[in-house]
Amino acid sequence: MPLVGNSTVEMPASSASKEPHRVPDDAELLRRIGHGAQNAFRELVNRHSRYLYGIAYSLTGNAADADDVVQETFVAILNSKFRGESAVRTWLVQILVRRAAMLRRSRKRATAAIDRSVTQGGSSTHVAERASGIAGTDARLDLSAMLQVLSTEHRQVIVLREIEGMTYEEMAAALGVPRGTVESRLHRARMELRERFKGYLHKP
Repeated sequence: MPLVGNSTVEMPASSASKEPHRVPDDAELLRRIGHGAQNAFRELVNRHSRYLYGIAYSLTGNAADADDVVQETFVAILNSKFRGESAVRTWLVQILVRRAAMLRRSRKRATAAIDRSVTQGGSSTHVAERASGIAGTDARLDLSAMLQVLSTEHRQVIVLREIEGMTYEEMAAALGVPRGTVESRLHRARMELRERFKGYLHKP
């Protein structure tokens, strides 16, 4: 061992053993995923799946649909390019919101077809009428039921702002609209909730 003065000095360990393990950020995980790294894909899923599931459930009101939307979101990133214009999580929310909206549109088309069939059979019960009747069943009314009677755009902004606590800038990025549009949608959504459920919302 080399000597310095009268002291014995050990050689330093290799830099590889002393360097702390660096955890890749989300953007780096996406880069690795783009090169086919399956472990990076699993890590991204582990980091964000629970958060995305919460949003998906609020948007769809159904556990099975929420699972499907989250899975579709992660599959979609394999064919999408992250441009770095927002946080990766915000970008994932953007994809998820679009997938949830597509699912809702398909559900509405299916429901409309069923309603037409029922009407032709002589017993008409419309979805809108059922939704408006929710306010009269206070005992069973919950947030999920309240959200489902809102339009897609109004439900999105209520979920992202009131439940997830996203900033207006994050919401604008996730929804792909200007901040002013987010603010006006949120204002109208809150007004709609107050109008539809005024008796329920004003209870102590």
